[in-house]
Amino acid sequence: MRHRILALAAVFALSACGGGGEPEPGAASGAASTTLTVWIMDGSVTQDLLKKFETEYETAHQGIDLDIQIQAWDGIGERVTAALASTDAPDVIEVGNTQVAQYAASGGVSDLTGRIADLKGEDWLPGLAQPGNIDGKQYGIPWYAANRVVVYNKDLFAEAGITEHPKTRDEWIETTTKLNKDGNQGIYLTGQTWYALAGFIWDEGGDLAVQENGQWKGALDTPQAMAGMEFYKQLQALGKGPKDADEATPPQHEVFAQGKVAQIIAVPGAAARVLEVEPGMKDKMGFFPIPGKTADKPGTVFTGGSDLIIPVASQHQEEAYELVKALAGEKFQTELATTMSFVPNRTSLAGVLSGDEGTAAMAVGAANGRATPNTPNWAAVEATSVIKQYMTAVLTGADPATEAKKVSESITTTLNSGS
Repeated sequence: MRHRILALAAVFALSACGGGGEPEPGAASGAASTTLTVWIMDGSVTQDLLKKFETEYETAHQGIDLDIQIQAWDGIGERVTAALASTDAPDVIEVGNTQVAQYAASGGVSDLTGRIADLKGEDWLPGLAQPGNIDGKQYGIPWYAANRVVVYNKDLFAEAGITEHPKTRDEWIETTTKLNKDGNQGIYLTGQTWYALAGFIWDEGGDLAVQENGQWKGALDTPQAMAGMEFYKQLQALGKGPKDADEATPPQHEVFAQGKVAQIIAVPGAAARVLEVEPGMKDKMGFFPIPGKTADKPGTVFTGGSDLIIPVASQHQEEAYELVKALAGEKFQTELATTMSFVPNRTSLAGVLSGDEGTAAMAVGAANGRATPNTPNWAAVEATSVIKQYMTAVLTGADPATEAKKVSESITTTLNSGS
């Protein structure tokens, strides 16, 4: 999940630099400095912004030195798991927001529940904060978010006489129907874009899975989830997206770049990928939040992004916390959002993105963000592709109720494996 969002966001040059926490007693009088080891993921922060933060933070916190190590996403799960089990773990680690449950289950992540108020947790994006909270305890501190919006072709909208973005699902279907003519596709939506389906299900009041009496249960066979699938089917039919593939096969930005597709559902960074294929699309792309069921609230979206964790094995718990507090604080959040086009971790900071249409639309949607079921076994559900198979079956004529029951049973088995 996390890889796909970052792959569409942008590619940035990085180097090993960063900031630190409170000084050890005696540091100001010439005692040896405290070194904090920090793992930051490749693609999260530019070299210039990290260097600026490092300089400012270390100036304000004498006696602190940082050893920031840039980590690749490939194989990161194994490296973090090993680090958490060691006696010499990094002091702060950036992790994908949906990975927190897996790491917390190991017992190697510090419980930061008592720090929520100090970190202004009441202002956190729900979809970013929820994955870091396991069984009522906050292990992951929200850092930044990214989510999908509607990327549209301004020329095709103008040709169809559409001057306003749809605000509701009904308006979206009406608009897309008008766009689906003269050889154009009103929307290019593949049959297995399951993150979009998740949003429609959440809008209906359903979920992918629920926890009952300590056990997980697949929930795609509930009336609410089936209503979400029915809307997906209706929208998907207004284009020519393959019913047996996801948005990467073929890459949907390549299809959109041909100029005959009016809309795709993607992160705003997809626009950069479109321009790689067809530079002539510059200034022809617009963005708006995924419409919700009513005009007063945007559609629910899957919120991807990163959290910060502190390993239990860190020898500098307080210093590590102070660093997390700075990285998750208003000043750095504002700089990170404006530099990297990410959504900041606080709802009150959404306005910092108002100057950019794509990221502004993303921020609006992020305020109504959600996450996948908060269990270490959810990754195993994704690995089986059962939700994608369910979607294809329904879109190609299979009985929705029968298929929903089958996929829910499969999810139930996977989520309770080993529990």
